[in-house]
Amino acid sequence: MRTRQRVGAGLLVLTLAGGIAACGSDDDDATDTTEAETTTEQPDEAATVEVTAVDYDFEGLPDSVEAGTKLSLTNTSDVELHELVAFALPDGETRSAEELFKLPESELGGLFAGEPAMVLLAPPSGGEQIPAVGDGTLSEPGQYVLFCSVPQGADPEEFLNAPPTDGPPDVEGGPPHFVQGMYADLTV
Repeated sequence: MRTRQRVGAGLLVLTLAGGIAACGSDDDDATDTTEAETTTEQPDEAATVEVTAVDYDFEGLPDSVEAGTKLSLTNTSDVELHELVAFALPDGETRSAEELFKLPESELGGLFAGEPAMVLLAPPSGGEQIPAVGDGTLSEPGQYVLFCSVPQGADPEEFLNAPPTDGPPDVEGGPPHFVQGMYADLTV
């Protein structure tokens, strides 16, 4: 399945970051020191932002979120598979997603080299979200570009079952959805 395609160092980092939490004690005999340490080590309940993929846009996505926010993806399309790919931009990059997606492919590819911060897939007709990289949590502060690179008209099953590659699978279809404007800027 597609979930194997983008699993790598980024998934390991996100999994470890999401899995590190202090185990507090509910024992009444705990000392004040233990309680203080537990309170300090346990993160606040992270917010979840529900993002809806429509042909060819993201709805419900704010301009900014707090670090540790989890994104969740639902697809309202009856035909198209959609994904939410998040790449952290290099420090000092000030161009918007709209400006970046006008760049030549060679320059754009350099910005998006390496593992994405997260990849969520959502099958058509409200199918269950598939976390391909990470669980949707954006832990690191910074500027992010979010987009969908699924080819327009691609068969969802063919896309999801394509052999692993270093990028989007090579399946029949038109231009990627980001060419239709399915991209966004996000500050974490």
